[in-house]
Amino acid sequence: MLSANIQAGARTDRYSDYVTRPWTHVLPHREKRGNLDALAGMARGFDLVGLQEADPGSLRSGFVNQTHYLAERARFPFWSHQPNRRMGGIATSANALLSRPEPTEVIDHPLPGRIPGRGALLARYGTGADELVVVVAHLSLGVKSRLAQLAFIAELIEDAPQAVLMGDFNCEPLCSEMQLLYRRTRLQPPDDILLSFPSWRPKRAIDHILVSAGIQVSRRWLLEGAPADHVPVAAEIEVGGQL
Repeated sequence: MLSANIQAGARTDRYSDYVTRPWTHVLPHREKRGNLDALAGMARGFDLVGLQEADPGSLRSGFVNQTHYLAERARFPFWSHQPNRRMGGIATSANALLSRPEPTEVIDHPLPGRIPGRGALLARYGTGADELVVVVAHLSLGVKSRLAQLAFIAELIEDAPQAVLMGDFNCEPLCSEMQLLYRRTRLQPPDDILLSFPSWRPKRAIDHILVSAGIQVSRRWLLEGAPADHVPVAAEIEVGGQL
């Protein structure tokens, strides 16, 4: 599985790009299609892909639903998205899930926070003791909001026999607010600390794929070269005896 903050298809190679190229975040540009094609090539080898900051169709994406585009280009038969932050008709941001197996249920959950616009996309696979719950989330920048959001997510998955939580958490995996998640669910801290932000000189581990106790992680790694300001994180896991 793969988790990637795709920055709505925009490319950022240095901090100064946030100042000198801000138009890439609000206006369409031909390079975004090429960036999405590169991301689709990376995603093609995975079974589940969680996306953050995918544009579901506004001015900045040329009114292209980027989740649908990536699903078609990477040949995923199932996809879901959760628009959660709208800035007029100029820009919209969404969490998304690309999936090769068919989920039995997909639910959009808005997350609590001081500023609205964060969400968690929850998908279920299988039933009963074999059920797998997968959540894609993009958490807030502020500690208090993240605490409330992690408490909400913990309530969603605390009874799940098998769970995966992935996304852009905007915090390190061992920080104080994350301890709440580990106490209230079966999710485990990762064995490997993967520095994923900023992509041109990673210094912070803020993008994670967390799994519950009982799910075996064969490996976690970074996918270098993605055209975004986060490095995608990947994991190979064993669920129900199958990789």
